[in-house]
Amino acid sequence: MAAQLALVIGGIVGGLLLVLLIGVSCCLWRRLCVTFTYEELPASPAMTTTTAASNSPGDGCCQPHGEGQLHRPPNVPFVVPPSLQGRDWVPLDSRDRAQAPQDPCPAPKLPSHTSTDSLGKACVMGAINPELYKFPKDTSETDFPAGCLGRLWFSVEYQQEAERLLVGLIKARQLQAPSETCSPLVKLHLLPDERRFLQSKTKRKTSNPQFDEHFIFQVSSKNITQRVLRFSVYHVDKQRKHQPLGHVLFPLKSETLAGDCRRIIWRDLEAESLEPPSEFGDLQFCLGYNDYLSRLTVVVLRAKGLQLQEHRGVVSVYVKLSLMNHNKFVKCKKTSTVLGSINPVYNETFSFKADAAKLDTASLSLTVLQDTEGDKSHPLGRVVLGPYMYSRGRELEHWNEMLNKPKELVKRWHALCSPSEP
Repeated sequence: MAAQLALVIGGIVGGLLLVLLIGVSCCLWRRLCVTFTYEELPASPAMTTTTAASNSPGDGCCQPHGEGQLHRPPNVPFVVPPSLQGRDWVPLDSRDRAQAPQDPCPAPKLPSHTSTDSLGKACVMGAINPELYKFPKDTSETDFPAGCLGRLWFSVEYQQEAERLLVGLIKARQLQAPSETCSPLVKLHLLPDERRFLQSKTKRKTSNPQFDEHFIFQVSSKNITQRVLRFSVYHVDKQRKHQPLGHVLFPLKSETLAGDCRRIIWRDLEAESLEPPSEFGDLQFCLGYNDYLSRLTVVVLRAKGLQLQEHRGVVSVYVKLSLMNHNKFVKCKKTSTVLGSINPVYNETFSFKADAAKLDTASLSLTVLQDTEGDKSHPLGRVVLGPYMYSRGRELEHWNEMLNKPKELVKRWHALCSPSEP
């Protein structure tokens, strides 16, 4: 009896659960049907009638009724939402294209008085600034400084595998000849070897010669950065004598020879020094002082006529710069070494921190030294610059000119004195 009662109760509970599950399934199915309900679009005549009916003020098909549903005639497949009723609609089967709706946020228009000159200063986002696409003008053949002796164009390329230096002599402009007609030629030296040189052809009766000649120097990759390329320009007179017009010195540094590409370079000619070198040689450098940054700048350019000690083995020369205050060393710096040349070229820049209040008691010493065996250096000569208590003559004039011309580099030659002198 108990077993039968349990079966009856189980059947009732199961039936109730089944009815509940069916009810829940029906509710879910109705919601899904409402979500995915769609109707096909009719032909174009019905569409035109619908558009006209929807725009009429007495039509109530667009009035909401019930839960999110809109009234419509039985032959109208859909209704237009109220937010889109103010737009013009074109039938889908029409061959004319429908106009795209206007952008609610159009781009700002430039005022009518805006000129193309002002666009380079203030451009609207999205506009093209033509000033950014202009290449800088080449003024190398038009802008010549006052007193220029002429300008020389050449190219340099070093082939490391073949250990060859390729030099292209391109042209020269505005050469200053001693006579009305100029017949220039160029000699090329690879210093410190001053005995061997290569020579260009002579160009007759022109101050603006076009050479377009190529030369090859065989030089090891270990010594290439210690060499200096020298271009000496001469005028050939009627007696075939060579009169110097100027020269260009071009140190072959690592950054100059970087990459396997041909570099075109131009330099202004420098006057040939007709004065014989002094007893211990001469040193050329620039001085400049920036009072705003409290910085003393020294550019060591070159030396000439050095008295090298050949018996001491290795012949390499460098310049040591020492800034002193009274008798105390403040800072010491030195240039790179140049191998085997009595006329080394450096073209290296150094800067020292020096307060303007301490310049009256400061001095600058430049000493030329020769490397010898055993990590020793032999001094070849020195020059000291500073106020009256440290220097006289040309050295004092150079120091005072530096102070009178702030932020400007003052270049001069100085005779080296004996390194043993105070």
